[in-house]
Amino acid sequence: MKGRTAALFIACLVFGSYAHTAPDYLVYVASEAADRLSVLRFDGSTLRVESEFDTGIMPVEIDGPHGLGVSPDGQSFFVSLAHGLPNGTLLKYSTATNRVIGRATLGMFPATLQVSPSGEFVYVANFNLHGDPVPSSVSVVHADTMLELARIETCRMPHGSRFNAQGTRHYSACMMDDMVVEIDTATFKVSRHFRLAPGSEGGAIGPPPIGHAADHDMGAHGVDGVNATALSCSPTWVQPAADAGSIFVACNGTSQIVEIGVDAWTIRRRVTARNGVYNLAATRNGRFVVTTNRRDQSASVIDVQTGTETAHITTPRKAVHGVVITRDDRYALVSSEGIGAEPGSVIAIDLDRLAVVAEADVAPQAGGIDIR
Repeated sequence: MKGRTAALFIACLVFGSYAHTAPDYLVYVASEAADRLSVLRFDGSTLRVESEFDTGIMPVEIDGPHGLGVSPDGQSFFVSLAHGLPNGTLLKYSTATNRVIGRATLGMFPATLQVSPSGEFVYVANFNLHGDPVPSSVSVVHADTMLELARIETCRMPHGSRFNAQGTRHYSACMMDDMVVEIDTATFKVSRHFRLAPGSEGGAIGPPPIGHAADHDMGAHGVDGVNATALSCSPTWVQPAADAGSIFVACNGTSQIVEIGVDAWTIRRRVTARNGVYNLAATRNGRFVVTTNRRDQSASVIDVQTGTETAHITTPRKAVHGVVITRDDRYALVSSEGIGAEPGSVIAIDLDRLAVVAEADVAPQAGGIDIR
């Protein structure tokens, strides 16, 4: 009897420990065409929508929520509204109530955003999709007061907004200028840029000269096919490595990932990617980079050490968009927009099993995604 009691006691301890450590994530998704925000709960095996609510400031127009980022403390999240008259808007929401608690005016068509590791600032790339093909900017917003502290001119159609782990450098890509821009977050100034156009590749100190080497039409935001003879990288994303020693650049035009060494500011290698590689996310342990493949209806898991694809995962909807990795490096969450009247979707990829373990539909044109 004593043996049974002891066994039962141990079983309870093991089960209790497992239950305590079972994953439980809140996933935030912005659906651009529907002006809707969704909050999903993921427990490691199922994804379910906990709440959905409208966003925007123009009651009779589509505001186009595009970028989304959760603060490091989990107390708030931020959404960029791409459309405006003419400038877009950044909204700050409470995660406790899902209500707006702050607002700031940005540049034209603000797209991707990220909250700094300190939680003090929000950097938003002003993509300027519908404006004249002139240099645009990255907005720096103070997260507490929602004041725009700087609007840093960078390049034409900046996209992707990512900090290194230390928060000392910020990176964005120039879709129309085939460049990557690095911002020194201590000075709010462009510190370096890197040219990606074949034949003129290389890094330099200071802001980029704004040329017209890549005058291709990006009106479809990376969906249209690219001419096989095109020489344009058309970078859509920059993802710093976990150790901040390099950055990975998604070349949507040539379907490659270019790795650039941060110290030497030179190309380390090129990795063949799937058609229309679009957004990237890196695990904190440095093992994987997960990609969304815009024109391939898929996501890929790339082994950082070997540069090879370890998993190719078809998504339930086309126009694959965003990707984010849980803080424990266990799962990747991928959003897809869908086509026409289709709903958007979110899938959860188990990075141990390299397989989809859950999926859920959300409002149409699901894009910006983050995890609390």
